[in-house]
Amino acid sequence: MSLLDAVRRRFARPPEAVRAALSGDEQALAWGALTRDEGWLVATDRGLRRIGADGVAGEPLPWHHIGSARWRAAGETGGTFDVTPLTEVEPGVQARGPAQRHALVDAGELPAVVRRRVDQTVVASQRSPLPGRGGVLLVARRIPGQPGREWTVVFDDDADRADPVARESARQKLADVVAADVPD
Repeated sequence: MSLLDAVRRRFARPPEAVRAALSGDEQALAWGALTRDEGWLVATDRGLRRIGADGVAGEPLPWHHIGSARWRAAGETGGTFDVTPLTEVEPGVQARGPAQRHALVDAGELPAVVRRRVDQTVVASQRSPLPGRGGVLLVARRIPGQPGREWTVVFDDDADRADPVARESARQKLADVVAADVPD
């Protein structure tokens, strides 16, 4: 890609269908064209959303609900995003949902913007083993529109959530990091 192409891409406006699909004050930060003319994957100030070729926008996945977003480049401008959403299954406990795969023919600035936005929500994280097997990820995230940060626990294996010993251990680990937390 030439320098001129890179500059054009950096300052390009979103496609008309993307602009029309976003709600009034929602701002498109970056977008990528999906394969087979399926529409666009769009990073906005609110989260990551898919907009179909028909202009219908899916609900945004808020940045603080993205557990991971893995980009694999294929060719000069395309590639695949595997996005793993997090859902709250009980107060303070999140579970990983099934990965959502998005194949893009032209990713533009999308990979860099997604990485930056997800990273900006994570204040701290630490992995901790559970007794016997498995472990948990303890994560402090900034939640847009809320003061401070919110700590949650994500079990490596969802089956461990049903184990009373693992649950109690995770609950204690979470309580310990919250008690030791000194906000910025």
